[in-house]
Amino acid sequence: MALIYLIRHGKAAASFTDDIDPGLDTLGAQQAIDACAKLAQHLPLTLKTSPLKRAQETAQPLVDSTGQTIEIEHRVAEIPSPGLSLEARGPWLRQVMSGHWGEQDEALQTWQRDLANCLLAIPTDTAIFSHYVAINAAVGAATDDDRVLVFRPDNGSITILETDGVSLRLVQRGAEAETQVN
Repeated sequence: MALIYLIRHGKAAASFTDDIDPGLDTLGAQQAIDACAKLAQHLPLTLKTSPLKRAQETAQPLVDSTGQTIEIEHRVAEIPSPGLSLEARGPWLRQVMSGHWGEQDEALQTWQRDLANCLLAIPTDTAIFSHYVAINAAVGAATDDDRVLVFRPDNGSITILETDGVSLRLVQRGAEAETQVN
């Protein structure tokens, strides 16, 4: 059995509708330090991150303290919104999050399945720095819940799953908060 620590990135310097790939703001940088300090008690861990800056910057304190390299994993990136303008992304995302995976177009259903399959293939305890909807997709897969929005992971929160390579099991939800998706 492998434990998977899913870390939601720290607070971003801009929102989903303001910047395609923002880094962290000052609070987000502190949330990254705090999350990485909590993860340190679970070392050794394989480290993976979304390719987006806010996730990579959240992982950086752990990379700095351990000297480990971190693997970029595209399947844990933010929910794809190809072709949408920044202004159109907000209304689109609100609509997606109010629904179920089975109602989404084939591209989003494939993204959700690919994310779950990525987690199922993890053989060792791993920390993955990711995003709000991606963490929801993982928890939904682990709990057999088809809703897109299963819970509201706070910035810097750590959700724990377990896999045996065949199934995912939710061990612990991360801290929740009423936050905007950033």
